[in-house]
Amino acid sequence: MNDFFVGRTEEKNVLLKALQSRQGELVAVLGRRRVGKTYLIRSTYQNRIGFEMTGVQNSSLKDQLQNFTNRLNFHVRPPIPFQCPNSWLEAFNMLMLHFNNQELKEKVVIFLDEFPWIATRKSGFLKAFGVFWNTWASQNNVVVVICGSAASWMIQKVVRDKGGLHNRITRRIHLAPFNLAETKAYFDQQHFHFNNYQTIQLYMALGGIPHYLKEVEGGQSAAENIDRIFFSKSGFLKEEFALLYPALFENADLHIKIIRLLAEKWQGLSRKEIIDLGKFSNGGGLSKVIEELEYSGFIMPFYTFGKKKNGIRYRLMDEYSIFYLKFIENKRLEEKGMWNKFSQTQTYKIWSGYAFENICLRHISQIKKALNLDAIYSETSIYRSTTSKKTKATQIDMLIDRNDQVINLLELKFYNTDFVMTKNYAEELRNKKAIFQENTKTRKQLFWSLMTTFGMEENEHSRSIINNVLTMDILFAEG
Repeated sequence: MNDFFVGRTEEKNVLLKALQSRQGELVAVLGRRRVGKTYLIRSTYQNRIGFEMTGVQNSSLKDQLQNFTNRLNFHVRPPIPFQCPNSWLEAFNMLMLHFNNQELKEKVVIFLDEFPWIATRKSGFLKAFGVFWNTWASQNNVVVVICGSAASWMIQKVVRDKGGLHNRITRRIHLAPFNLAETKAYFDQQHFHFNNYQTIQLYMALGGIPHYLKEVEGGQSAAENIDRIFFSKSGFLKEEFALLYPALFENADLHIKIIRLLAEKWQGLSRKEIIDLGKFSNGGGLSKVIEELEYSGFIMPFYTFGKKKNGIRYRLMDEYSIFYLKFIENKRLEEKGMWNKFSQTQTYKIWSGYAFENICLRHISQIKKALNLDAIYSETSIYRSTTSKKTKATQIDMLIDRNDQVINLLELKFYNTDFVMTKNYAEELRNKKAIFQENTKTRKQLFWSLMTTFGMEENEHSRSIINNVLTMDILFAEG
């Protein structure tokens, strides 16, 4: 099994079922940049790919057509090379004629990578591709795989297309980053064998992006790896931020502006707050940008408890972007030992707490499983209140509202030792609970649950307030 197939069993099965079916298949593979889409497709299909083309970013129609011709000549190797067509209708006709000249005894794969880059404006590509699929590919022994990092574009222009591609996608894969269990399995496969604490530290900076995780080396601690990958002169991820968003979105300046706003607001922002802070106009353009960032996995919406309609807050979830904006951008970096210096600062303490909260929010299913809530319907939300005449402002990291008349209030803490509950902290949690109960008027039983790295040292203060203690180890369970 190839490295990136760690945790990709379900996605690989989807691709194999398309290959085994008795009809033409149109498979759309979505997922953000560097998440391993191309590797998954090539590794699964290998020698069954009869034609493959990758779009060229920011290229003209002429250049895209020449790229198509070059790839066709590479796959076919005709005695006389094909000449560049004048249109995409002509190009797809060339492709159809090529495969019609073969007896397709085995199902063949046609792979169009970076699909949005090929479909330049006024190029006629999508229309020609629709004709290709509807008049030939759907009726022949082929799998057509279209792949793109701009997930929102793929959904709007292909999945939800009202024209020739309407309802034509037969299978869809949205490839997500690795979770913690998959990341640990990937490292184990490389014979690195990091413990859970080291793995979480790496995940907090790199996320579960396979292409980033490839830069990790065994025999080095998480801190040493982070120092080399981000802060050395040849650090692989020093310049990634400048490339990341323009590769995914047109007019990426708006996307980056929202990312920067959210990077400054750990508690997340409502749509209104994004408009006010960013001085955006309240229109469809903003909705499109937010939707694109959400589909691509950079931000995540969370409901504020009791406010499903108007209580959505958006939170920056991309580990790399958060790390870059906090520690790399506009910093004068030395070559060695920078991360160790940063780890002594208040900025590090605040960042690590936020990054750990994000990890917990990404692994909600594992937390629910550890609390034995598998068989109980529950909804996850956050809670944030402002100061009133009766109560002060308060925030609860995560709530699990259960159908058995119980709400788990979760406190999420990243520590490098056992957490010790002080008298003052226990009192703070009691106040939070009282404020929540007063503001929401809930009649449900409230339980405080603590989610931390190494657990909690039990004492008189913890026994009086904490009902459940969870450690980082539960986050490594299968979802």
